[in-house]
Amino acid sequence: MARLKALYMNLRIKHKMFVLISVIMLVVAVLGIVVQRYAFDFYDQEIYEQSAKALRLSTLNIENELNKMEKLTFRLATDPTIQHYLRSIKSGQTDYDDYEARTTVRERMVDLGALDKYVLSAQLYDVYDNEYAVGANSITVGKDRLARFKESTAVNLGGNTWIAPAGNDKSLIAAREVRSFQQLNLDYIGTLALRIDMNKVFADFAKGINSNDARLIIMKNNEAVYPEASEFPIDRLTGLSGREGYKVIQTGGKKYFVTYVASSNTEWTYYTLIPFDSIFERVVKVKNTIIIIFIVLFIAILLVAVGFANGITEPIERLNAKMRRVQLGHFEYADEPNGRALAMDEAGQMHRNFRIMVERINDLIHENYIKQLTIRDTEFKALQAQINPHFLYNTLESINWSAKLSNQTHISQMVEALGSLLRTSLNLKEPLIPLSKELEIVNHYVTIQKYRFEERLDFHVNVPDKLLSARIPKLSLQPLVENAINYGLEQMIEACTIQIRAYVMDDMVCISVEDNGPGMEKPFLEQLLSGQVKPKGSGLGLKNIEDRIKLLYGEAYGLSVESAPNEGTKVILMLPYETRDSNV
Repeated sequence: MARLKALYMNLRIKHKMFVLISVIMLVVAVLGIVVQRYAFDFYDQEIYEQSAKALRLSTLNIENELNKMEKLTFRLATDPTIQHYLRSIKSGQTDYDDYEARTTVRERMVDLGALDKYVLSAQLYDVYDNEYAVGANSITVGKDRLARFKESTAVNLGGNTWIAPAGNDKSLIAAREVRSFQQLNLDYIGTLALRIDMNKVFADFAKGINSNDARLIIMKNNEAVYPEASEFPIDRLTGLSGREGYKVIQTGGKKYFVTYVASSNTEWTYYTLIPFDSIFERVVKVKNTIIIIFIVLFIAILLVAVGFANGITEPIERLNAKMRRVQLGHFEYADEPNGRALAMDEAGQMHRNFRIMVERINDLIHENYIKQLTIRDTEFKALQAQINPHFLYNTLESINWSAKLSNQTHISQMVEALGSLLRTSLNLKEPLIPLSKELEIVNHYVTIQKYRFEERLDFHVNVPDKLLSARIPKLSLQPLVENAINYGLEQMIEACTIQIRAYVMDDMVCISVEDNGPGMEKPFLEQLLSGQVKPKGSGLGLKNIEDRIKLLYGEAYGLSVESAPNEGTKVILMLPYETRDSNV
């Protein structure tokens, strides 16, 4: 046994499938013969009970559908909106209110399911017998019919009442009084009648037993309810005792096996009529047909098994060969020459997903390579921009003291601002710093520039206190202010206003640096954004800043530039709203 198991486990998949299908077919064949012999023997003995079960099942389905209709009338009668308008109508209202009530009540009846496929129409009557009807097959109910509705429903005090077809109306009626449940006073405020398509209900739920050989008849008080005209003599069905049972009836030279069940909800009795002589003839035909079909299927399945197994395993084997090629380090996906086109089943989707995965790996390798180059370039430029801050800071301290000893106040203040700028850049080691720290760097830089440009530089900061703790990339604002001075202020004779604003929009913190300078032509702006133009000053251009943001946060964030000749320039940093607490 262990050897057979090991042999089977080591077989190729297509051989396993062939063996498995063969074994299954043999087992099914043996079981089929045994079960068939037992089933037909049992069928010969239990034909009466089986027909009764079929009838009970159809009866149960019909009764369940009638229960659904009863629940629908309950929902309609107890709906708060319908109750409100019916109470309003009873208490008296204007013509406009009456129009609104009619419209709203009809719409509410539709919303609650009054247009069910078995419902011909739903008709609601207020205390003044005004009708509110929905449905494509609604009819006008006469006063006598409506009086019968009220008389029948009054007995049940708001409970459901089944009303049989009468006159021109061949539908079954589920009716009930509508009573107000406000403060539980249960005042009468209307009558609801749900007309049900009996023929459609019985046709749908009696398909199994209402065939050419078997038929369904429904009677009430010795009168046929369905179908309206029956070929079978109805008088032969009267006199059967009990709520359910069976009987063999002979009429017209034929025998019929009759099974009957009484309804638990209505006064109906369901009858199933099966030609007695055709029962055993059909059994023999079914036996022979099943044996022939099974033999043909067995041979056909064995012949198809090999081709079926090959059709499943061939794409897997091809995929396995491609995976071995990738395992050797060849990530370039190559289609097989003269390869058969794959269907988009599970195997075809595996090939497609594997191709996408390999292409994505190639893209990630390339993207990671580009990102590493960008990070190294950014770090180099950031270090280059610092220009050995240790040495400069010590030198500036010496210059500051010399300026103070010589009473050169302006020189001393400029040196202190530059020293603070270098000291802040040196101490902030983290790539992300609070916005307040970045603004300190900008203020030190602007202090130095104000001594150069004096009143021509008009600088403003408009940042809410709640955004001062927002985390942004270090040295992302100072280059933008520097660009505003280089490309705006230096090109102007009059004063230049530079403003920093911060605000939150769509879960992003937006920081803008705006100037009223001469602006830039579109071609020059595109070159500046793409990095083709070397920026003035520190060398940290717009593309460098944008690349840093996208590396840190993703493609959804970055820079936005708005500029036109003689209209100034506005650069917006779009970053996720992060604070120190959110990173913990």
